Amino acid sequence: MPSREASSREAITTAFLSSWPLILGAAALAIPTLLILAANNWSREEGAHGPLVLATAAWLLWLQWPAIRKEGVPGKGWAVALLLGFALLLYVTGQAFDLITLSTAGLYGVGFSIFYSKFGARAIVRNWFIFFYLLFAVPPPRMWLDRLTFPLKQFVSTAATEMLQPLGIPVAHEGVVIYVAQYQLLVEDACSGMNSIFGLLAISLFYIYLMRGGSWWYSLILGVLSVPIAILANIIRIVILILLTYYAGDDVAQGFLHMAAGVFVFATALVLMFAVDQGLSRILLRPGRRTA
Repeated sequence: MPSREASSREAITTAFLSSWPLILGAAALAIPTLLILAANNWSREEGAHGPLVLATAAWLLWLQWPAIRKEGVPGKGWAVALLLGFALLLYVTGQAFDLITLSTAGLYGVGFSIFYSKFGARAIVRNWFIFFYLLFAVPPPRMWLDRLTFPLKQFVSTAATEMLQPLGIPVAHEGVVIYVAQYQLLVEDACSGMNSIFGLLAISLFYIYLMRGGSWWYSLILGVLSVPIAILANIIRIVILILLTYYAGDDVAQGFLHMAAGVFVFATALVLMFAVDQGLSRILLRPGRRTA
């Protein structure tokens, strides 16, 4: 009897051969957008989780493919036309005005429309997590990020300085500028916590889906908690940089150790999230139970 992996490969090969014109058309739309994402958003901290989201979502789809092929029923033609038309409108608008958020959202919509046309609404509902999870690969509008980032930068600057002042560290802040002895530190967007929120939320949801069975209400609780965890992690990051600046000098703080502090803090945020999950699961979920 063929293994599940062999069946998955055979099913995907058959689907590709029967739908190659559609797949080639989607690839023609996807390649330019993916190249732009790779050169811009994915190369920055705010979008570094994008390739990971795509890869893990593709893996989840691979696992579910035999069931999708078996149970899928083609969607309604008029609904496919509406979905695909709207998605293409978003894509063309994004390409015309160099708006990567619209281009990526349009590309997502094209993939969603193709999936619906082949397998119908029931398959989408059964695999809701994959489609929701893929939304984290769509970069949020820059304008939204700017509006949310500035007050967060002010908050983490205030929190970090007030944590260190009682310890005798000569630190103060004015807006997003932190004064440490004779040095000045400017709190950049990356230190606000906003960039970490998206990556941490995406990884947390993937972890919850694998470990807890994709419970929507449990995912919602952990998702909400990921926001203060990411902000706390970035407060710790700024505290570390202030201490490095004070004790080792600005060159050390802004060199390799600046990047190392960012990696360490993101890892700390993940550990905190996993710890919160373990605690909540003992309270909200019965041991050994997988929620649907």
